[in-house]
Amino acid sequence: MSTAMRKGYIQVYTGDGKGKTTAALGLALRAAGAGLKVFIGQFIKKRRCSEHKALERFKGLITVKQYGTGFVRKAENREQRAEPKAIEAAEKGFADVKKALLSGQYDMVILDEINIAVHYGLLGANDALKLLDKKPVETELILTGRYADEKLIKKADLVTEMREIKHYFKKGVKARKGIEY
Repeated sequence: MSTAMRKGYIQVYTGDGKGKTTAALGLALRAAGAGLKVFIGQFIKKRRCSEHKALERFKGLITVKQYGTGFVRKAENREQRAEPKAIEAAEKGFADVKKALLSGQYDMVILDEINIAVHYGLLGANDALKLLDKKPVETELILTGRYADEKLIKKADLVTEMREIKHYFKKGVKARKGIEY
């Protein structure tokens, strides 16, 4: 870990608008440009997108791992979680992210789509809160995804809510390589 940051903060990017992961990846690139080491754990997602190809150029500074099975549906409660593979992937990801965060090896740790994983019952909100409490003082911790739990929002130092005002998807525009993926 670099000695560049004396105090790291907890940032949350949430809301129904576009740009939560994009904001987190922008922070990762900025950190790498400053010589900081970054760990990105992506929950829910399983597909390699264009940003992965770009991030490969920062090997040694940025590590990216995915812990998802693709899109999941929301369970009514934790006991009714119907997708064992999605739960297993999220729990493995959470263990890996926790290990990365506590290792002291990374200046920044990004939990991409963790809010969705908590909201859909793949991970417990209390487990995520406990992880925030264990964050090393000098590590920046970024959480992304819609539906951020109120307890996580309260614990964060910075919260940005992306709000959709207008979106071209509603006009039938399909996701475009290099822009949406």
